Order: sequence, then structure tokens, then C-alpha cells
Amino acid sequence: MFIRVKGTGRYRYLQVVENHREGKRTLQRVICTLGRADELMASGAADNLLRSLARFGERVRLMEMGDLEKGLSQKLGPDLVFGRLWQATGIQAVLADLLRNRSFEFPVERAIYLTVLHRLFGAGSDRKAERWRRDVAVPGTEDIDLHHLYRAMRWLGEAKDEVEETLFGRRRDLFTELSLAFFDTTSIYFEGQGGESIGQYGHSKDHRPDLRQMVVGAVLTGDGRPVCSELWPGKQADGKALLPVVDRLRQRFGLTRVCWVADRGMISKGAIEGLEDRKLEYILGARMRRQKEVSEAVLSRAGRYQEVTENLRVKEARIEGRRYIICLNPAEAKKDAEEREAIVMALEDEIRQGALQLVGNRGYRRFLRVEKGAVAIDRKKVEAEARYDGKFVLRTNTALPAGEVAVQYKRLLQVEQFFRATKSLLNTRPIFHRWDATIRGHVFCSFLALVLMDELKRRLAARGEKAEWDVIRQDLEALDQAEVRQGDHWYLLRGPLQGVAGKVLQAAGVAVPPPVRPTENVVPRP
Repeated sequence: MFIRVKGTGRYRYLQVVENHREGKRTLQRVICTLGRADELMASGAADNLLRSLARFGERVRLMEMGDLEKGLSQKLGPDLVFGRLWQATGIQAVLADLLRNRSFEFPVERAIYLTVLHRLFGAGSDRKAERWRRDVAVPGTEDIDLHHLYRAMRWLGEAKDEVEETLFGRRRDLFTELSLAFFDTTSIYFEGQGGESIGQYGHSKDHRPDLRQMVVGAVLTGDGRPVCSELWPGKQADGKALLPVVDRLRQRFGLTRVCWVADRGMISKGAIEGLEDRKLEYILGARMRRQKEVSEAVLSRAGRYQEVTENLRVKEARIEGRRYIICLNPAEAKKDAEEREAIVMALEDEIRQGALQLVGNRGYRRFLRVEKGAVAIDRKKVEAEARYDGKFVLRTNTALPAGEVAVQYKRLLQVEQFFRATKSLLNTRPIFHRWDATIRGHVFCSFLALVLMDELKRRLAARGEKAEWDVIRQDLEALDQAEVRQGDHWYLLRGPLQGVAGKVLQAAGVAVPPPVRPTENVVPRP
């Protein structure tokens, strides 16, 4: 039953109408005509009628009453969306299967889900996750304490490989086009004394050589799906990381015909020989300044650039059978030249003022020469630097066209975005855990969080929607619910949808909860 506006001549009338079926047809039946719309609105009769009807609508009355007893208020949006994706990606089922024969006295899967959800919307330690839970509706986590989170992380660290492999098997149809594997590493340092053996000193990409760290590697498919993560002690160099990951991926997932794409930190004589011995293809970034063959023979190779896309031009060079692709970004070349010119101008001003400390600045020192205690700009070094403007060089053994090699390598940015998300958005620090397994579980939660984030972004893209993660997070956190009591009954009042929250819920396949719904408890709470 509903109100319909019926136009007759120059007047509009309000009618109470209901739908009814006659055979296969749905028809409308007028129950009564309330009167002319303009007269009802002018006299206030329409408002009086609505208020009178509201007395018989408990949910409407609850939303309008201001003297209700209020209870707990929590964020509803995070679990609504990612609770559904936790199921849809198969993560929940995989964990449940692996835990089936374990006799924990608390729900381990719920503890892991809570930690993963916290990675998406909060940041930091398990202690922070335990506190964060108080303000968020996460079903099944009400009785989970901090020590439960620690124990869940230790189990997850021990079961990490099995979780990844089982999850890969369940979702294998999504990886049918895994002809490219993107690989990169980063380091995560430790605040405290965590780690039996995984926490070691090494080259810190966070510029914290004073702290022990671990190395984290990630493998993504050509279209950016996270496949697995790898963890090592912090002393291992990037150049020695690629081949062990290649071997493990072939062993664990049965992937034998994959072209490996990695940045210049992975390139080494041993890594290239190892890939070729395994008859695997590769696209690797080359160190332009540190590899003599590249800086002298490759970059000096004559030839015209072929335009691939806007701001991407390529040409090919072969040195004794070794194939290199020289890539040029004209916009970046212009930017590099302008920045170098600005540095030289600043240096000239500083030199006139006798600033000898410039020699200690690594960025400036490459353009300087010191003779008999005097500092001067080395014009030859400035000119030599220009040959690198806007360029990067690739080493490959594929038969792909040069332009395709460059395009695929640029997609390595997806892995870099993965790590930026891991280290900032899903900040895993500080890590205070003592055991290696607990630390592995702690970091692996960030990987699972990114699996969920990737799934949501794909669902949004399939609907033609695109939104920044910060916007999604804010709008989902703004969707809350509050407990209220009216008499002996408790109800949940849902807040309004804001921004992109409605689109995100639709993409995740989640129905918007009604504005008012009763709780399971109908007796007065103390």
C-alpha cells in the first residue's frame, strides 16, 4: 500500500493505492482519495496524517524519538564489505579447513580476520588491533583477547605456506593466464627484540641500518593479483633472492612456463645464468651507471627510437647475443634536465660563497671536482649525466617486440604499489613479537589484506567504478550502527550511507541493512 499522486485537470490528488494481481497482471486499486494535494499541504493535514500513522509504525517512531536509551555505537561498514570478501575469496574456508582438527579454545579464524581487517582500516601492532576492535562491529570476536591474537599469529606463521597453496588451488581459475610473474622485495625493520633468527642486520631500504630487519618478497600476476609472499632474514641481498623464489614457486604451484619480471636490484650474473639454465624467460631492469656494458656499449648504441605509447620510446641493442631494450620517457628526460640545471645553478651560488661542505653531499658531489683544495663544477660530469635523462634499460631473453618488453616492465609498478600499501597503508610496524612464526603471521596478514583489497578494486572496476582507497576507507568507517532501547526491547539504528559507501556495498554484493532492526536480546540490559 502506498500514496499515489493523481492528476485530474489542473488539480493533483493524493490517493491511497494498493497493488493486486489479476491473472498474470499487476494492477492498482484505489482504496481512498485523501483530497487535493495543494489543500492538504497548505492546511498541514498531510503532516498531521503522517504523524498519526507513525504511532502504528514502531520503527519509524524509534527513529524520530529523541529520548531513547542509547547503548554501544560501532562502525558497521568495514565488516559488511570485507566480511563478504573474506568468504568470497575463499580465505575463510581455507583457514577453517586447516583448523578443523586443531583444538584451540578460541576462534582462530576470527582472530586472524580481525587482524586482517585492522590492517585495512587501522595500522600497527596486535595490541592496537585489540583496542581497535572495541569500536568496530566484527561478529565472533567479542571474547578475543590480546593473547589470543598472539597465538593466532603464531599458528598463521607456521601455516603460511599451506594457506597460500590451498588458496591458490581454490582460485586457480583466476590464474590461468599466469604467463608473467612480477617479483620485488622490500625490508621491514623491527621495533624491539622480535625474531629468533629472521631479524638480522642488512641493507635497509627504510634507512634504518641501526635496527634488525626482515626481507619481504611478493609475487604478483601480470594483471596484479597477489600470488604469494616470501620472507627471509634481513641480511639477504636482493640479487640473491630471485632464484630461490623462482624454484619455490615452481615447486609449490607447478608453474614452469613463466616470464619473470623484476627490477634492477634483482639483476646479477648468477641470477641471469640461473634463469637461463632453468629455461625461463625474464625481463630485468639493468643498472645503467653500475654496469659498464650498459653505460658504455648499450647507451651509446646508435639507432632511432620507436614510439610505443605517449612518453615511451624504445630501441634495441644486442651485445654479443645479449639483448637490451633502451627505453626513453621524453617528459621524464625534460624533468631530469631541468632538475640538473637547477642543481648546477645552486652549486654555482654556493661555490661563490666558499661552501666546501658541498663535497660531503652525495647529490652534489657527482657534479664537482676538487683541485688543490678548491671546489669547482665539473662540466664533463654534468654533460655525461645528460645521457641518462629519462631512460631505463632492460635485459631480456624473450622474443617479445621491444615495445611489449617495455610495457610489461612498466607494469612492475603494481608490485611497487603493493609494497607501498604494505609499508604505509597497511603499516605492519611496530613488530614486537619474539618468535619467527609469530612475525611471519603478523606480516602475512598484510598480504591477506591486500588480497581482499585487490578483490574489491576488481569488483568496482567491473561495475565501471573507481575510487581512491582513502575515500573508500573513510566512507565505510562512517557507516555505523547504534544500540537503542525502547521499553524492554533493544534495537540497532543504522546511520546513513555517505560518499561511495553504497557503490562499494553493491560491488561487494552486500545488501544495505535496514535503518532499524531488532537485536537478539529483548530483555533490559543492566
